[in-house]
Amino acid sequence: MANEGGAKCCVRCGEVKPHAAFARKRSNLDGLHHHCRDCSSDYHRARQESLGRKVRPKVDVPEGHKLCLKCGEVKPWSEWYRNATASDGLSTRCKSCRAVEGRAGHLKRNYNLTEAERDAMVASQYGICAICLSAPPVHVDHCHKTGRVRGVLCFNCNSAIGKLRDDPDAARRAAAYLEGNLWKPTLVAPGVYQLPS
Repeated sequence: MANEGGAKCCVRCGEVKPHAAFARKRSNLDGLHHHCRDCSSDYHRARQESLGRKVRPKVDVPEGHKLCLKCGEVKPWSEWYRNATASDGLSTRCKSCRAVEGRAGHLKRNYNLTEAERDAMVASQYGICAICLSAPPVHVDHCHKTGRVRGVLCFNCNSAIGKLRDDPDAARRAAAYLEGNLWKPTLVAPGVYQLPS
């Protein structure tokens, strides 16, 4: 296996470079490719262009940074999730691009909605929660029995409906309670209560 501290001459560019500049190749005697990483990259890029394929733009990336393939921005390593299977140990998309894709995937998987359809629902509600009419709508509300999407609510209203278990009668009793009409059931048999009319 090649010594990491040694040097080797690239057969393409003719430059003597440290072993770290060469990719590993076990079948070669020294355990390294004959071409340096830069020459291999240039060759691959030219080959893909000659075949008419889309080629990633070549950008000078400073040490400790990486190019996001989704947004095209160069960002520091702290803006990336780890990926043990990648050659550099980092994901191919930055955290913010993955978050955008994650939100879009969540809408599609759980509600069969696109972001444009969700935005159209928010616009039809004039950009406010359909229940409290004051907070911005951020959570898609749906019926847990049928899966039908009902609207887009603020966090508090969506949470309140969930805590009332999507029960309209419970919501009516809650509204009556808030209006000062305390629910007082009548005991008609042991353990059986009659609701007031």
